[in-house]
Amino acid sequence: MYKHQHSTSSGSFSWVFQRITGLILVVMVISHYILMHYTPESGHTYDAVLARMQSNWYRVFDLTFVVLAMYHGLNGIWGIFRDYKLKQWQSVAIIGLLIIFGLAFTLWGIKTILDIPYVPTVSS
Repeated sequence: MYKHQHSTSSGSFSWVFQRITGLILVVMVISHYILMHYTPESGHTYDAVLARMQSNWYRVFDLTFVVLAMYHGLNGIWGIFRDYKLKQWQSVAIIGLLIIFGLAFTLWGIKTILDIPYVPTVSS
């Protein structure tokens, strides 16, 4: 028989936040696409990326993109696994691996963005 789960264990936060991050990511992907493909002066060279990343706005945009995309993707994978009747140890193993890989790749992405040097500009 079906037993009602309380809202703390029903996954409702995960479901709602999956939709919110999805909407934000759609806007961010469209913005990224316009910036990279419809703005020729933005460029795709190392120098163009370095120049663009001198703006803190772009760094915040990219950091937000990395964090939200990782959450959205890993939460989606976990949602797929939740559809199956897994044993307790399987659920713990899968969620553990998702957390470990998610943290590792998120931190790697954050480190990559933050490691882009600030280059002093020459004012004449």
